[in-house]
Amino acid sequence: MTRKIISTPNAPAAIGTYSQAVRAGDTVYLSGQIGLDPASMQLADGFEAQTVRVFDNLKAVAEAAGGTLADVVKLNIYLTDLANFAKVNEIMGRYFSEPYPARAAVGVKELPRGALVEADAVLVLG
Repeated sequence: MTRKIISTPNAPAAIGTYSQAVRAGDTVYLSGQIGLDPASMQLADGFEAQTVRVFDNLKAVAEAAGGTLADVVKLNIYLTDLANFAKVNEIMGRYFSEPYPARAAVGVKELPRGALVEADAVLVLG
């Protein structure tokens, strides 16, 4: 099976030794996105703005892979404060509709660059 690296300027450039996404067959693995603005590479201000930016970044990478967020089958969300769980659900509802993807929401001590939220996803295309 051939691997194809997915990259777009519409999401933040990788800040480490990873690709924005990798496609293997009809499956696309999207790397974790934090709330970085792709143009400035600065973190959005506050939890809601960061979460919106995370989903916008995931959307941009999904589109670069030839898909949409509707193709997401698995979503992982990492929160530095689980008190924000309800807000994540509300914001996620702006980007996803039923049937929703499988999802995990995990509380973590900290995230890169002091981010408050991060998410990664798996898409199936075709």
